Amino acid sequence: MKKTMYIIACFAIGIFAIYEQTKPNPNKFVMVGALAIFMIGLYSIMKKIPPKNDNNDEA
Repeated sequence: MKKTMYIIACFAIGIFAIYEQTKPNPNKFVMVGALAIFMIGLYSIMKKIPPKNDNNDEA
């Protein structure tokens, strides 16, 4: 449930940031804030995914 909310929030923030860029004079603070929240959301989603090359049998 929490992962789904992160995904929805990331897409919403990304769409908002793209919309903000279409304005003739976008607010820089809104853009930096949207980017920071977007990156934190992506990090929280990606840290739960196991690595592709997880070799635990190397002993």
